[in-house]
Amino acid sequence: MTKRSSLERFAWLYLAYLFAVILFGAWVRISGSGNGCGNHWPVCNGEILPTAPSVKTVIEFTHRLTSGLSGIFGLVLLGWAWQQRAVHRWLFRASLAALVFLLLEAFIGAVLVKKELVANDASASRALVVALHLVNTMLLTATTASVAWFARGQQAAPAVRMAGGVWLVVIAAFVVTNMTGAVTALGDTLFPVQPALNGDLWARLRDDLSPTQHFLVRLRMIHPLVAATTAFGTAALLLRLLLRGGGWLAQVGLGLVATQVCLGLLNVALAAPPWMQIVHLLVSQCLWVVLWLGVLSFWFHFRYHQPSH
Repeated sequence: MTKRSSLERFAWLYLAYLFAVILFGAWVRISGSGNGCGNHWPVCNGEILPTAPSVKTVIEFTHRLTSGLSGIFGLVLLGWAWQQRAVHRWLFRASLAALVFLLLEAFIGAVLVKKELVANDASASRALVVALHLVNTMLLTATTASVAWFARGQQAAPAVRMAGGVWLVVIAAFVVTNMTGAVTALGDTLFPVQPALNGDLWARLRDDLSPTQHFLVRLRMIHPLVAATTAFGTAALLLRLLLRGGGWLAQVGLGLVATQVCLGLLNVALAAPPWMQIVHLLVSQCLWVVLWLGVLSFWFHFRYHQPSH
């Protein structure tokens, strides 16, 4: 096994670990454990190691530990990529960008804690920071996936040669969809509702749009509309790619789009139970990585004619 193949495997394993940290972070929100360490950061309730912690403290502190460990992995990835920079300069750039976004991730997390935008806080400030937090998370996973992609030296399929504007529109729409999804998930956590399995879904939607409702409740309608539009555009792009012989990229992408649409419908019908929110987030992250790999295939192999090494 060469160093590059080992680096690729490590990068994919690191990405999988990041997924686990991201999902656990969602559980911190769902369980209302964001204030488990008070407004102290990086210490927990004024202590390096919390004594006699509550359940919420254990959850929040565990998330901090796992997030800190991802920083160590990020440094290892950067050092490894530095050794390979003469082989592929973008390999090191991607790993450096991943570390920067990881540091930003920690900074945003610290802001949430220090400003007490956690637990039962339902302010517009929290909604904005949560949305930006997820965008940074997407950039972190995208750059980490880029390291693995560059380490592999993968050749792009001819089918990927499409108008760059199409890819950019789909990527931008997917980012907006995830931002609205983050705000909707926050609203579902703070203002839970009963599952609409007895035909009262439309009545519930009308109630949500009432001017007397909290803005997070009224915003629930936006995400399904944005998500449906994005799903249609993404499926059209991937289907076009598949018809041109796009291979696994298009096949996996279409499968994930279909899965995500079904999960979204179930999420609405079941009133976003915790396990469904986590699965929904996981599939979203997987689809994001697939789409990002499509962008890399187009951008580096057809726009710049970047050779694989």
